[in-house]
Amino acid sequence: MQTTHKYLDPVTLSRIGGMELVARLVVEGFVTGLHKSPYQGFSVEFAEHRQYMPGDEIRYIDWKVFGKSDRYYIKKFEEETNLRAYILMDTSASMNFKHSDSTITKFQYACYLSASLAYLMLKQRDSVGLALFDTDITQYIPPRGTAKHLRAIMNSLENATPGQETKLSSLFHELAKRIVRRGLVIVISDLLDEPSQVISALKHLRHQKHEVIVFHLLDHAEINFPYNGSVIFRDMENGQTLSTQADSLKDDYLNGLNQFIQTYRRGCGSSQIDYVQIDTTTPFDSALSAYLSRRK
Repeated sequence: MQTTHKYLDPVTLSRIGGMELVARLVVEGFVTGLHKSPYQGFSVEFAEHRQYMPGDEIRYIDWKVFGKSDRYYIKKFEEETNLRAYILMDTSASMNFKHSDSTITKFQYACYLSASLAYLMLKQRDSVGLALFDTDITQYIPPRGTAKHLRAIMNSLENATPGQETKLSSLFHELAKRIVRRGLVIVISDLLDEPSQVISALKHLRHQKHEVIVFHLLDHAEINFPYNGSVIFRDMENGQTLSTQADSLKDDYLNGLNQFIQTYRRGCGSSQIDYVQIDTTTPFDSALSAYLSRRK
């Protein structure tokens, strides 16, 4: 699989290449892979017997059971299947923030994370798609499982730029209606929207039987508020400014941020949604490896 892409580093891939992202919850699938399907088939792993019914294929009769009981029983199997995954990546203007020139923006971090996840899932023969969004879905690539599909995803990421404001809740509700076949939904965002509304929309995805993982990206400065003295803050999405004394604001800001994060953590946890908060100064391959190890 070609890896000469902007957001795919061969050294990084060597660190995560042996890892797997296996679905915890039931997914729908159609070919042999790593994950359990909710549908009974006649392949791979034996599940149970059921009594023969008119119309059943004779080749699935368990003749050994017939020899012992003089009754016809059909073998039922649990099919192992591939995963259909959807990466939903936030490209709103706030994702273009970085406090230090020595770090990358939240947007760039999201691109690296999306690229690595796509590579990993295609490598394990899963299907993966990509949706980029700000106030609307700006690009949607349906899930595919072929090696050349990686090029389409990488081209999309490499040509993407941060856009407008964030409208997470309405977009997630729309995607919950659009994505009819259940699978794994991976959200990568700074989640700078009303938490209760976003959580409600994420629950909509869970109601549709999708498994959901949320990677919550925040810049180190957003987490620690390293500002002092007179500071002018500018909203990256609407351009509004706020002139204030940073020292007098710091305690309230950090308390508010902690409440903001805990609301997401509790809301996701109550709905079996994996919530992963990441400081963008953490190397993305380390953050991803740590999460996959915990998940395993």
